[in-house]
Amino acid sequence: MGVVSATEAHVDLLARLLRAEAEGEGNTGMLLVGNVGINRIRANCSDFKGLRTIPQMIYQEHAFEAVQHGYFYQRARESEKRLARRVINGQKHWPAKFSLWYFRPPGSCPSQWYDQPLVGRFKKHCFYEPTAATCQNVYNTY
Repeated sequence: MGVVSATEAHVDLLARLLRAEAEGEGNTGMLLVGNVGINRIRANCSDFKGLRTIPQMIYQEHAFEAVQHGYFYQRARESEKRLARRVINGQKHWPAKFSLWYFRPPGSCPSQWYDQPLVGRFKKHCFYEPTAATCQNVYNTY
């Protein structure tokens, strides 16, 4: 059973996001993107209050640049669907274990993003985790 409800259509949608956002960073990079997305649904804090489903999370305004590009709209492959199911089922990876934000800067990772501290970098993406004062609930998600 997943940590969020997901139909096969939701699995497919998340798989497309993983590929479009982080295919160049391999399976681990795609899993990290998935962790951030699932955290946004479960945390219910900050800019992510009221998100309850994978489509709401993915299509939230200004949430993911990938949804603005054609690559996102191509059919998901089975390998990406397997990765999507892993994060839906609760598999977490550092540095995205509790992260709500990530981005790919042109150089070094800033020490903060949206006023939240940097927790780590994986290849080209920097990951930011909220403080307990900002979003205690992200630490209680599962």
